[in-house]
Amino acid sequence: MADTERIDPKVLRTAGVLICGGLAVIFDTTIVGVALHSLAADLHTTVATVQWVATAYLLALGITVPLSTWATARFGGKRLWLFSLLVFLAGSVAAALAWNAPALIAARVLQGLGGGLMMPVMTTLVVRAAGGRLLGRVTALISLPAVLGPILGPLLGGLILTHLSWRWMFWINIPLCVAGFVLAARFLERDEPDSRPRLDVAGLALLAPGVAALLFGLSEASDGGFGHPTVLVPLAAGAALVAGFVLYAARRTEPLVDLRLLAHRPTSAGSAVLFFSGFALYGALFLLPLFYQQVRGTSALDAGIALIPQGVGTLLSRSIAGRLTDRAGARIVAVTGFVVVAAATLPFAFADAQASPWLLGGVLLLRGIGLGAVTVPVMAVAYLGLGREQVAHASALVRIAQQIGGSFGTAVLAVLLQSATTGAGGLTAAFQWSFWWATGFAVLAALLALALPGRAATAPAAPEGSPAEEVRAAA
Repeated sequence: MADTERIDPKVLRTAGVLICGGLAVIFDTTIVGVALHSLAADLHTTVATVQWVATAYLLALGITVPLSTWATARFGGKRLWLFSLLVFLAGSVAAALAWNAPALIAARVLQGLGGGLMMPVMTTLVVRAAGGRLLGRVTALISLPAVLGPILGPLLGGLILTHLSWRWMFWINIPLCVAGFVLAARFLERDEPDSRPRLDVAGLALLAPGVAALLFGLSEASDGGFGHPTVLVPLAAGAALVAGFVLYAARRTEPLVDLRLLAHRPTSAGSAVLFFSGFALYGALFLLPLFYQQVRGTSALDAGIALIPQGVGTLLSRSIAGRLTDRAGARIVAVTGFVVVAAATLPFAFADAQASPWLLGGVLLLRGIGLGAVTVPVMAVAYLGLGREQVAHASALVRIAQQIGGSFGTAVLAVLLQSATTGAGGLTAAFQWSFWWATGFAVLAALLALALPGRAATAPAAPEGSPAEEVRAAA
């Protein structure tokens, strides 16, 4: 059935409309990273200050993701999507017109507030439209922005900085947001909220700042390691707040994010693998542009161009991975994908300034194929067997796991690279040592992916309103 059944045209239309607006958010997450030095010079401030342009956006994303579950139930997915798009659009215009660093940072917070709502809502709406069927192929559609952002974002940033003002990094969001808003208003089905739940203020006061504190601590660790108070204090505070939310949510019948879903094996296994895959996926994506710029001496633009084969490989494997996930289950596809990622990361542990660019390009193409094969099944499996109202909670859990895992993986590899740079081997040896670690993390992720459900667990979605106990039994 999975081989012959086709995705409902309604699902394709919903995914296409949402991707149009979602591309702006994903690219904006990664495109600014290459511009920090240019922003510091043009705004007459320090790199440390302008770093908050990226950090403030990340923290705003982390704060609003937990709100998405309540807001979707309270206002409906379509209304929330349109509102979030408008907030992100307003933030983009404000960022493009910013006259100094504080104004730009404030605009980025506004962008993050809108973007933090958009990402989980996009997944929720498409999975609901699909009715729990063909989740592999459906996830291949909605994961397109998330897959392409880290790969093509630096390339776009390099092109803009080379030929245009940095302000165009934000102006280019305008047509995407306007088109996304018009298409969503016209084609998204109106979904009136089934209930009007009260906001779990206490849960929000624990989870939102907890996630933000963890993300902030991890971002600071990328620069100075884990031993500094500016890292340890927010990490400890964030862990305490999240732990407090876990204890609090266990006693609530309608918590802000329903942690009872973690008793559902597909959701818990998918979230766990997404968290730990941050070491193998996002950490290495942090290393690769730096390797080309610092070891091979390329510009930011040339580094982005050199990484194009990885994006091509990801595009090539996404649809195939979606079909294989529907046919064979998430486990075998994800394990194979992580093995390919590990095999394609290993050559960089031997690469130096004289390594053949053609060889590295071929390896990156293979690595991109592995990335596409990993992302689709791990995201799809988290929604197996869930009822309509549970999808929004699963989207928030998946997004939080992805955010913290990606930041954690990036911070760990940044610290490893920094500590190795002080050794006797020099910069090249430091990168080679870091890529050894990235390869090991990919192997570890392959082992963790063995916990994902196989083909037998790919059941259709539970009936609407089914209780958590029935969903757990279906798993």
